[in-house]
Amino acid sequence: MPKAKTRKAAAKRFKVTATGKYMSKQSGKSHLLEWKKSKKTRGMRKLKVVSSAMESTVQKMLPGY
Repeated sequence: MPKAKTRKAAAKRFKVTATGKYMSKQSGKSHLLEWKKSKKTRGMRKLKVVSSAMESTVQKMLPGY
């Protein structure tokens, strides 16, 4: 059986914590920031935990992590 390959696009977008959770960048921080509140944009700086519904999909894309 061949090796399971990592999807490199996913490897650049998701990070794995020491406990095995997947973290990703918050959406909505790239453009149209003029009308968004400063408090909201500051909150988007942090990484967020991937939802449980999407976790299995991310796990398939990152088999070696």
